[in-house]
Amino acid sequence: MSQVLITGVAGFIGFSVAMRLLGQGRSVVGIDNLSPYYDVALKRARLALLLDQPGFDFQQIDLADRLGSAELFRSSGTSEIIHLAAQPGVRYSLENPHAYADSNLTGFLNVLEGARHNGARHLVFASSSSVYGNSPLQPFSEGASVDHPISLYAATKKANELMAHSYAHLFRIPVTGLRFFTVYGPWGRPDMAVYAFTKAAFEGREIELYNQGYQRRDFTYIDDIVTGILNALGRIATPDPAYTAANPDPSISDAPYRIYNIGNNRPSDLMNLVHLIEKHTGRKLKTALKPAQPGDVRETYANIDALHRDTGFVPTTSLDQGIARFVAWYRDYHEVKG
Repeated sequence: MSQVLITGVAGFIGFSVAMRLLGQGRSVVGIDNLSPYYDVALKRARLALLLDQPGFDFQQIDLADRLGSAELFRSSGTSEIIHLAAQPGVRYSLENPHAYADSNLTGFLNVLEGARHNGARHLVFASSSSVYGNSPLQPFSEGASVDHPISLYAATKKANELMAHSYAHLFRIPVTGLRFFTVYGPWGRPDMAVYAFTKAAFEGREIELYNQGYQRRDFTYIDDIVTGILNALGRIATPDPAYTAANPDPSISDAPYRIYNIGNNRPSDLMNLVHLIEKHTGRKLKTALKPAQPGDVRETYANIDALHRDTGFVPTTSLDQGIARFVAWYRDYHEVKG
């Protein structure tokens, strides 16, 4: 089994994928710049667990560093790449748009160049459900147009898909993009709703629900996401004979390129999430209803038929089960008493 290179390895999803691979006895080279976008202590705690595992090598580098990235890809000798590093967050893109250009565009270009010049067997990269914008066509299908992003973050993820396709076409690099749908679970991101709402519940603080609380999200548990990523990694993208330039499907190509949704396929109202957090924390949440925020989508709902058909992916964790596991982790990690 070949060594796997994972970018964003100290991040939520990168850490979880690396732990699964290391548990299977595979070797992992992990890259991260330990960005301070959220609590670096959490990233270092994830990294400490990884460094305890045999077969793990960590390199701290910013992928926007062209020369440093090129040398790392050259020296690592890895043929399978899982690219998860990115500047996340919709609202933050309104405050610091250049961070998204540096990480999500320049950084991704350097990953593509690394894959090109070092004979990558397969590159799997993170896209996002945000590319669908406020499309009324539910559930979201990979074959639908995604030409109207409503945030810069979403625009960079759409750009990643286009950049990846050009490299697959020009250099025949097998590339698979995964559109993630609201990932949550133990070791998750503090800026995401599940973590933030749980923290507020234990601290007795009020939470803000945007769009007057009328939002639905296809919350997807981290273990299911990891399974989907590794299923996709094992199915190397190939040209699809069904593709036709006269009636193009944006999720397939005559190049070795594929786009998949990866979600729970069971969207939940935001108020249901609030009730489940109250149930598993044993605390009542105080809520304040607020107007919709710029860039926020109203609803996400993943059609996962293609990923199921091609890789056997089936999410198995209900939101109730996932929230119970997250709250248990939160209590332990933050040493919550009572």
